[in-house]
Amino acid sequence: MKVEIVMPKMGESINEGTILKWYKAKGDTVKKDEILYDISTDKVDTEIPSPENGILTEIKVFEQETVAVGTVVAIIETNGIISSSQSKEKIDEIPSTTQVGGELIDIIMPKMGESITEGTIIKWLKKTGDAVKCDEVIFEISTDKVDTEVPSSVDGTVIEILFKENDTVEVGTVVARISTSGGIVRKETEHVQGEVDTQKEKPMPIEINKVISGKEGNPFYSPLVLNIARIENISFEELTNITGTGTGGRLTKNDLLKYIQNKKSGINTGKEFIEGSETKTSDLKTLPRIEIIPMDNNRQRVLHHMITSRDTSVHVTQVMEVDMSKIYSFVEKNGDKYLQSDGVKLTYMAFVSFAVIKALKEYPMMNASIEGNNILIKHYINLGIAVAVKPNGLIVPNIKSADEKNIKGLAKSILDLSLRARNKKLVPDDISDGTFTITNYGVFGSLFGTPIINQPEVGILGVGAVTKKPVVVENSGIDSIAIKPMMYLSLGHDHRLVDGMLGGRFMKSVKDSLENFDTRI
Repeated sequence: MKVEIVMPKMGESINEGTILKWYKAKGDTVKKDEILYDISTDKVDTEIPSPENGILTEIKVFEQETVAVGTVVAIIETNGIISSSQSKEKIDEIPSTTQVGGELIDIIMPKMGESITEGTIIKWLKKTGDAVKCDEVIFEISTDKVDTEVPSSVDGTVIEILFKENDTVEVGTVVARISTSGGIVRKETEHVQGEVDTQKEKPMPIEINKVISGKEGNPFYSPLVLNIARIENISFEELTNITGTGTGGRLTKNDLLKYIQNKKSGINTGKEFIEGSETKTSDLKTLPRIEIIPMDNNRQRVLHHMITSRDTSVHVTQVMEVDMSKIYSFVEKNGDKYLQSDGVKLTYMAFVSFAVIKALKEYPMMNASIEGNNILIKHYINLGIAVAVKPNGLIVPNIKSADEKNIKGLAKSILDLSLRARNKKLVPDDISDGTFTITNYGVFGSLFGTPIINQPEVGILGVGAVTKKPVVVENSGIDSIAIKPMMYLSLGHDHRLVDGMLGGRFMKSVKDSLENFDTRI
């Protein structure tokens, strides 16, 4: 059987991609999920895996060539041997419709980053029979890195939806089909059902039976699940005893993360402890005055990252108070003028970001990460800005090359990232390769907090609310009390690398920049 490998659509506005490198040559044997080639788009560079086992019989597009999304770039011949996932699709997911004229377009789970191997369908915005336009959003997905919207690549009609909401699906899997507007769709006739029955009666190869049974052979686990298991020292035997909630009982990333969390917390898998008594999870629904709300993917992702950071970094927090009088007066006096002339709303975050960038240049060890026994100092500054996402989530996109921007440029970037984060318009590049993070507690009125480090960074700055308060002021040796707009900064740093002296000097640099702000911007 021939399998066409196409240039994938990597975002709403992405219409083409450039092949950077082929990892396989014509005639090579390839395995399912093995990387075939690298591509580059306007938004992101990523690796494209093989959807099936087989032989690469033809390469149609070569390195450094740019082609439109949907273009066939290679052909894989499976030699008639199908994988278990293909077998299930042929039995359970044969299209219930046939295309007469026009074209039938497969909508696949996109690859949203270098290490992303699966995605969870959060919401379908279209249903079977709905008309769709090119670039109109069909469904929303959640991955390890980001939540995003997936648009249609053509005008047409949705004729099949193959997965339900909250299903976790491997990258490259067909999740829906669209009939282009020029075609006519008709129901399958009885002879097709006969073909399905025949396929069901045919014995599968022994290799496939082993994979499906999970007893004599190895059950299928995605590369992401296997990587998490390797990092957490979960044995293969232990994996096989974890109940999966994915399609066909497959173990998903969320299943494994929940198992690991319960294991570290000393909670027996599948059980909760309430008011000191052991209670089965299934019994929770019968308990009075308890509402059960399943965590969404964003919340689960935050949970995993926070636990990872807690178990990786040695957290220390320093707090320092800053006199914001000069910046407060400048914003009050010039805020409207900049909004009208440049469309820029001046906020304290832009000024804090500018001061942090200056301090990172002075103390580059704060702009580093740890890899084994090595310190990696980054000679670029990608400044992360934590953004709260409704109803209950958090994401940290970063301003690339933030050290090349002035205060107005930083204000524009902060606004852009915030809007795109809340509207699910971020791409993986927006949240990758950050070097230092700022989180703004003050937006909710909090004075300060103890922030958790955004891995693999070694520092994060918490910004409190600017509040007017009485302050002791010394003038010519005489103390007096004045009302000033004051703000607390709290620096969370990784004591494995950043000691108190370095953290204190960094904080003092940020404080001095803010208190002695040059109003000539």
